[in-house]
Amino acid sequence: MQIPSKGLDKAALFQTLEAYRAGDLTWRDGRTWAYVYDPGEEVEAVVKQAFTMFLSENALDPTAFPSLLRLENELVSIAAHHLGGDAAVVGNFTSGGTESIFLAVKTARDHARHLRPSITRPQIVVPETAHAAFHKAAHYLGVEVALTPVDPVSFKADVAAMRAAITDQTVMLVGSAVSYAHCVVDPIVEIAALAQEHGLLCHVDGCMGGFLLPYFRRAGAAVPDFDFSVPGVTSMSMDYHKYAFAAKGASVVLYRDRSLRRHQIYACSQWTGYTLANAVLQSTRSGGPMAAAWAVLHYVGDEGYLAIARDLLAATRALCEGIRGIPELRLLGEPEMNLIAFTSDSVDVFHLCDEMRARGWFVQPQFSFHRSRENIHLSVNPKSVRWIDALVTDLRASVAAARSLPVSPVVGMVQAALAAMGPVSEIDPGLMRQLMGALGIGDGRLPERMAAVNQVLNALPPAVRESVLVEYMNDLYTQPAEGEA
Repeated sequence: MQIPSKGLDKAALFQTLEAYRAGDLTWRDGRTWAYVYDPGEEVEAVVKQAFTMFLSENALDPTAFPSLLRLENELVSIAAHHLGGDAAVVGNFTSGGTESIFLAVKTARDHARHLRPSITRPQIVVPETAHAAFHKAAHYLGVEVALTPVDPVSFKADVAAMRAAITDQTVMLVGSAVSYAHCVVDPIVEIAALAQEHGLLCHVDGCMGGFLLPYFRRAGAAVPDFDFSVPGVTSMSMDYHKYAFAAKGASVVLYRDRSLRRHQIYACSQWTGYTLANAVLQSTRSGGPMAAAWAVLHYVGDEGYLAIARDLLAATRALCEGIRGIPELRLLGEPEMNLIAFTSDSVDVFHLCDEMRARGWFVQPQFSFHRSRENIHLSVNPKSVRWIDALVTDLRASVAAARSLPVSPVVGMVQAALAAMGPVSEIDPGLMRQLMGALGIGDGRLPERMAAVNQVLNALPPAVRESVLVEYMNDLYTQPAEGEA
């Protein structure tokens, strides 16, 4: 594909772009229960106007565009106040939760190197329910992950297991508020006390729950202490692009004081170009996401967010009761916010996902890992509140339809092949393509029904599953075929 010799007129250009969206999820109808956070058209319009207003401003140099510095400092101040911090709390605006977590891990690593030069293999202690972004950050930063089990019923971090995992190389303990998969708040008070006892940093991942949990508490939910009001919590991450409904990507990383944040910042004078000093990973940054986040906070306002939280809390409770009313289904953990995970001991949940898709719903499958079996994940949004009864009705019908559907024979073939090979962490790319072809995957396209694909992935050891996903992603991002448009 090449740049067209003559530019398209505006109408043709936007018609083409609109056509590209034909296969996308129709998320505005409120029947998509993952990936999007939709407050409605009125708020969306405000967000988009603010985004485009500051689209071209560049936060690379905060002295060049002081408007962006002001926006960033105000967004950080709002987050610090919202999360129980005082005037000493500092932070930065980032592109999303992964970048916020990445920076927190870097800060912990470099803080430890500064104070404890004997550390050669920096390690973070991470419950197995913590977001994959901690593993990703550790992978990039040369940090080891000590993965600890969680309680098999509540799915909250096991503090005793975290204590046992601490070594002389440990630099940080991690807790979630809430964990994505099961929507529970880890025992942050105990984790932070353990960190203080050992002179370690303690990061609370509030990317999913940090913004909404304080509103759920005000709406009457029993929310455990999790923020800077807890002694020993040294850093937090919180996304604005989730339940504050800002445009993606919008997150903040916060530190109890600037002596910690110093280890996040990077500067370079060893080249012939402009002065390079970056507070975050990115250098060039559009001001659009900052302006959009600032705008939505000021447009919706505190009372508006509290009203949304009350609706989400009532809807989540109603949905949990509806799931409990279907004998074949059971919740995994007791959600402390508006995310729900449920599974079945008698019905294949991957067939259940397909059946729900056939009825016009998008629900998210999650694979088994250690004490958490394969399950279905739902994120309740303002647009989906009105669909609770309809969702439960179709869920009951989908259970009945999925009850008799078999597990793909490919699962048994793959398991037999793996058993014959012995312990493996990767599969040969050629064999991988054969496997993908047998499952109907090819040319970047997936089969209409995904149960067989998900059943096979779920049956694979996690390390092998990762190698399959790497190979798939490597094939997915390719140049379009000649003539393809």
